[in-house]
This record gives sequence, C-alpha cells and structure tokens, in this order.
Amino acid sequence: MDVIASKLKRCVLLAASGRIDSSTAPKLQSVVNEVTDEGNYKLVLDMTNVEFISSAGLWVLVNAQKKCKRFNRGEVVLTGLNKRLHDAFDLAGFIPYFKIFDDSTQAVGSY
Repeated sequence: MDVIASKLKRCVLLAASGRIDSSTAPKLQSVVNEVTDEGNYKLVLDMTNVEFISSAGLWVLVNAQKKCKRFNRGEVVLTGLNKRLHDAFDLAGFIPYFKIFDDSTQAVGSY
C-alpha cells in the first residue's frame, strides 16, 4: 500500500493505493498522524486505487475521523469508493460517519 499526501489550499489530499489490511494499516496511521500533527485536520482520502480494506484499515479511518472532528477542527471525507469498499463501510456501519464523494474534485470543493 502506498499513500501520497498533497497539501492543497484548504485541505490535504491523501491518495491511497493497494490493500489496506493489518500489515499496511500502521503505515496509513503514521501518514495520518504526520499530517494531523502539522495542524491539518481537513483531509480528503482518495480511495480510487484501493482494492481492499480490512477492519484494521477501517479503524484507522474512524480514529482519524474522531481526531479531526474533535473541537470542530475538520473532518475526513472519502472519495473514489468502489462497490466492494462501499459495501465494507456499509457492513461495518461506518457510512454515517463519513461524507462520501464520487470524485476528488467534489470532495476538495466541499471545504
């Protein structure tokens, strides 16, 4: 799994690719922590190239959402979810916790 962070004017775009599972979730967690430790709490996670997400990956995203929403500082929005990923979020009951957009332009524009 690879994660590329791009700082934009109003938010940070994180583009993930590959599989997010128990062995790669810590890498995603470290990238999110790095970005939020710099004071960036408005995150867009582009998951267009993500093939699979496990429960470990889902929990990284939920914890990132909690950290970003604390004190109304920002939030994590998702984009590029394919049907398999959307079903995983739905099965876990996490759809209400995230704003989901079709493409990254709409997601970045939401800020």
